[in-house]
Amino acid sequence: MGPVELLHMSVFSQSFSPCGRFLAAGNNYGEIAVFSLSAALSPDASEGSQKPILNFTAHDGPVFTLLSTDTHLLSAGKGEISAWSWAELIKKVSPINSRNTSTQLVTSLEIPEINAMIINPKDNSLIAGGGDNNIHIMDMETGIFKSVLKGHTDYIHCLCFKEREGEILSGGEDGAVRIWDSRTNRPVHCIEVFRYKECTCPQFGKWISCLATDSDWMLCGGGPLEAVFHQDLIMSVGEGPYVSHCLHGGTVKAQIPCTPSSLNTLALNLKNTEHRVMTVGGSSHQIDVFTNFSSRTFSLSF
Repeated sequence: MGPVELLHMSVFSQSFSPCGRFLAAGNNYGEIAVFSLSAALSPDASEGSQKPILNFTAHDGPVFTLLSTDTHLLSAGKGEISAWSWAELIKKVSPINSRNTSTQLVTSLEIPEINAMIINPKDNSLIAGGGDNNIHIMDMETGIFKSVLKGHTDYIHCLCFKEREGEILSGGEDGAVRIWDSRTNRPVHCIEVFRYKECTCPQFGKWISCLATDSDWMLCGGGPLEAVFHQDLIMSVGEGPYVSHCLHGGTVKAQIPCTPSSLNTLALNLKNTEHRVMTVGGSSHQIDVFTNFSSRTFSLSF
């Protein structure tokens, strides 16, 4: 890839491997890069350790979202969901050269883009949302879509699962957060966040770009924002070259500088204590890595 392509690259999605030792990232060119966190975090790490161990084209358009299961990396683009074997990716086997074993097209949907995917741990189904305003539920064993949840009036941007209640949460361009009972696939509640004065962001619009939940709280971001819970902190990224650390009351505790001028994706690796890091990506070919959440340690690079 040439310097012009690198200059205009944006990282849209990230996912850690089941073992927590590898990171996959997807960009606007349809590429997925796999990085070895073990090598990058090693005391003997070199500049080459921050480069991908594998880089391949997964989709014709942007890789909007990535999701890891116990065995596979799922990637989604414009109406297409593909599955890639983590065992073969880690072996540095190019899926392009071994398509029969390392990649399997899961399904294709006639929608403009698939923006979000989550797993329902109660029945191991895949939940996907995107440009047709609907939530699609697929049986992971058969690859057959078994349900469609309708209610949003515009693009769906984000999904999360509240495991204790068995509820699906969805947020979209229409400014609504909808809550669904995963057992009956029926709507439970709808929160139109933009109608609350203290939550409006008119300069960004009413759309909901991210959702996160723990046992007691729901967090949703309006406008260009991505956010996650970590212990007593909310970590968020969006328009601007920094990660914001916020308290539950909304107070911004710190803003940590990052390499990209704006940020699209933030991920926490909590699967492996030895490689416990935070990674952020955005309008750059570089992905910043934080080992203590308070300062950038180094950057991975496509």
